Amino acid sequence: MAGVPALPAGLLDRVTALAETLAPLAADVDAGAGDGTASLKLLKDAGLLRSLVPRDAGGDGLSFAQYTRVLEVIGARDVATALALNMHNVSIGALREAAAGRLGATGRAFADWVFREITEHDRMFASATSEAGTGAKLRGVRTTYRRSEGTYVLGGRKSFVSLAGVADYYVVAARDAAEDAENEVSHFVVSATDEGVTFGTPWTGQALAGTHTADMTLDGVRLGRERLFLGVEGMSLFKLVREPHWMVSGYTGAYLGLAVALVRELTACVRDSPARAASPVTVRELGRLSARLAAARALTYTACAEVDAARGTPRANTAVHAAKYAVAELLTELVASAPRLAGTTALDRRRALHRYLREAPFCSVMPAKPDECLDYVGKSALGVDLADARAFDW
Repeated sequence: MAGVPALPAGLLDRVTALAETLAPLAADVDAGAGDGTASLKLLKDAGLLRSLVPRDAGGDGLSFAQYTRVLEVIGARDVATALALNMHNVSIGALREAAAGRLGATGRAFADWVFREITEHDRMFASATSEAGTGAKLRGVRTTYRRSEGTYVLGGRKSFVSLAGVADYYVVAARDAAEDAENEVSHFVVSATDEGVTFGTPWTGQALAGTHTADMTLDGVRLGRERLFLGVEGMSLFKLVREPHWMVSGYTGAYLGLAVALVRELTACVRDSPARAASPVTVRELGRLSARLAAARALTYTACAEVDAARGTPRANTAVHAAKYAVAELLTELVASAPRLAGTTALDRRRALHRYLREAPFCSVMPAKPDECLDYVGKSALGVDLADARAFDW
């Protein structure tokens, strides 16, 4: 298919088979008959934690576009597990990109350690950035770190942490307690077993139970310098502003897969109903949504290609924001049209369609939100320098 990246030999078949295995497990988790750990084990067994680790470090070295394709395939059957996979890889992808450049001895040792933890021990990583009231915006981070006797001591509370209590490590955003500058944000790798780390009660929402989302408290967590991300302080906001594709578009592939699933299910509902299939209004609406899906898919992979060709450029950064917006808006339209296209089937909790419809609105909650995407694209059109951290509310 034009524009869709090819995957290494055998990987597409392997991921497709995995997605089919995950589908009934996702239904069980949604019904409360499972907690999602079996699905995460399948991800590990399939080797997908190594997707973005460089080949010379024992990984698959997938491109951003190829990885997005993997997320799409999984998301079309089990979006919660696709999101969990991305929660692991969002930090690994950023690390892989940094490791491809010039690193000092400390940074190289850090990257090598992380890659070994994944390839040799199947360790799972997760991101812990969001906080109550400010979401994932780095400028709003209230979690702090201070230096003490050659170590860093972290304190604070993270909200909506996916893989809480399940992942082995958490990449935690924190600001320097000794500095007033809101831009001085660093990332640290915190182990689930570090003293002072606790997790709250799992979040109970209308969907996505398999993401294991909960609060995370850090109470005087003491870390050695080797746990400072790449051994550099204060670079997190700088990295995000210039290369926002992981924060903005890491989720896009998973939610594109969900849009594929919704169109698939709605098409089946129309096909199975002679009355709906004979209705010109219904058929045209299905055609409109199918066209919107094709457009969002094309935009997503165009953005991925831009990132792979020249990440961090204004064109690539604008494209990932546009793609995230397109997928989020498509899902909103699919939810709104479902009752007309599927009738009471859309309300049947026994059907996968019902779960998909409950999962769809969360795309607009995940960063970047639709209004933030439009703000970025609009400012880009006006020629605003978006490499200036003051130009956007990060």
